[in-house]
Amino acid sequence: MYDFAYEKPASLADAVAALGHEDAKVIAGGMTLIPVLKQRLNKPSVVVDLSGLGMTGITVTDESVIIGAMTTHATVAASAAVKRAIPALATLAGLIGDKEVRHRGTIGGSLANNDPAADYPSAALALGATINTNTRSINADDYFQGMFTTALEAGEVITSVVFPIPAKAAYVKFKNPASRYAMVGVFVAKGPAGVRVTITGAGQNGVFRHIGFEHALAAKWSADSLTGVATSQDDLNSDIHASAEYRAHLCNVVAKRAVAAAG
Repeated sequence: MYDFAYEKPASLADAVAALGHEDAKVIAGGMTLIPVLKQRLNKPSVVVDLSGLGMTGITVTDESVIIGAMTTHATVAASAAVKRAIPALATLAGLIGDKEVRHRGTIGGSLANNDPAADYPSAALALGATINTNTRSINADDYFQGMFTTALEAGEVITSVVFPIPAKAAYVKFKNPASRYAMVGVFVAKGPAGVRVTITGAGQNGVFRHIGFEHALAAKWSADSLTGVATSQDDLNSDIHASAEYRAHLCNVVAKRAVAAAG
């Protein structure tokens, strides 16, 4: 690692002030930043630790599930309230990485990083979530802007995420057996935002909505409705793990499984 200063602020205002340093970086669970630091791929002047700010916990209302940004994946996966309100969200959290990652990684960190193979972005986009920060509320449709790119501005910190409760939803992923990242992950939802289908792990630009799948399921909610609905290979990843052609095929296969799981 390169040398850097370390700050652990006791308030959100102090955290924002610390982020005013040039090349300052936020650390939440550290599941992405620490490996990057160890590989010397990033050289921050200051690492700002958010673990002293609270911002944890889950609140369920009649209409939504509200999760604090520093809430761990393991907490979401184990939450009886989440399992009742949005079972697909608890399932998704339980599929992230391994148990060590789930007990350290946070929902806010995942959404802020926006890894193209991360799981939470698919849930946020499919459910029409709202990402709350210290300055504003951002709709998921406006939040995700490409690989590792979001609408967050300098000094902006995610504080909570609000997920509207759908009538039905499910998440299924075809994971890399070594890393457990999604080679293709599909989140299907039918709720306040309508029928939405999102794909993670497959796209070169990160999570995206599959409009063809959405139209087919809006006409008839059935796995069979997706038969013959194509996925363009143009913007899909092609690497040592899977070709763009294979990922396009997986999109249809995994989407059908997700619809079947949703009921």
